[in-house]
Amino acid sequence: MIYLDHAATGGTKPACVHNAVRAALAQCANPGRSGHGLSLACAERVLACRRALDDLFGGYGFERVIFTKNCTEALNLMLLGTLKQGDHVIATCLEHNSVLRPLAFLQKQGVIEYSVAPLNEGRLQPETVAALVRENTVAAVITAASNVTGECPDPAAFRALLPQRVLLFCDGAQAGGHVEISMRRQGIDALALAGHKGLHAIQGIGALLFSERVSPRPLLFGGTGSDSANADMPAFYPDRLESGTLPFPAICSLLEGALLVSLHKAEYGKTLTRLTGALLNGLRALPAYEAFSAPNPCGIVSFSHRSIASEELAELLFERFSIAVRGGLHCAPLVHKALGSFPHGLVRASFSPFQGMREVRALLSALGTL
Repeated sequence: MIYLDHAATGGTKPACVHNAVRAALAQCANPGRSGHGLSLACAERVLACRRALDDLFGGYGFERVIFTKNCTEALNLMLLGTLKQGDHVIATCLEHNSVLRPLAFLQKQGVIEYSVAPLNEGRLQPETVAALVRENTVAAVITAASNVTGECPDPAAFRALLPQRVLLFCDGAQAGGHVEISMRRQGIDALALAGHKGLHAIQGIGALLFSERVSPRPLLFGGTGSDSANADMPAFYPDRLESGTLPFPAICSLLEGALLVSLHKAEYGKTLTRLTGALLNGLRALPAYEAFSAPNPCGIVSFSHRSIASEELAELLFERFSIAVRGGLHCAPLVHKALGSFPHGLVRASFSPFQGMREVRALLSALGTL
């Protein structure tokens, strides 16, 4: 099988990640819950992962790196834990349902109002977002990379046009590990991450990084191993937002993935930009297809066929050629409305930096027969 669905979940895990998970399972205790040597050793690995993510993404200190089970949970913690009665929020049409649904929930509950910035000349423009600011706007939520097209808005360009009082939140599910992100330099106040995509970790781990301007409220309550006599959650981070046992093997995999990316992110970005460019060039020679992406370091190319629906085309590619892609709306319906591909969606092929031209040629050859 040729796996080209890495934007959903990275299908190729490097050897260092496999080794880290095996080691964690062989010597696994509850980090931060006991005073014996094995528990302390596990806690050291957890701290090392916090530090690695803080370094990789130019964060605001390791204590402001919160582990979650995925990026969706991190986004919910960012939004539901921060927004309050009467707030106004700006989102964009590039956003995933992991942003849109929490905002819609809060609006239906009468807690907030939110506006959605459209595309301008086919792209998300900072001026379009800034034009939506109101007196009660507290945050703008902008994806760092579209999971449909691979477009990578520059957070710094949006920060420059937003009032200083407006927080800048970023969904880094697709960008993490692929796109250069420095929270301090780009003015990002909160960044949600998925471990299992560009950061090469196993499923079951995500993270939320945030600045001193953000103080998320707990959404989950329980044991932390600290301040146990207090009926309230601890007042300090990360304990305030991390109830219950941490997913230690997944955290170990994320640590190794983050360290690998820190060494090779420029190389990985060049590889994925080359592969997406080659696929787009090949699609131009196939008149039945229309592409909706540009070459990008996230490895994403979305396209349509003039007569075959996206989900049917994805099914044909797998059944006839054992090529795994994704068809449909990709949990991001507003992007497709903006692109004119709603309600049938697009086919998305997404590459790993560990793949090459063989996979591009195989996909183009299969598409040419359909």
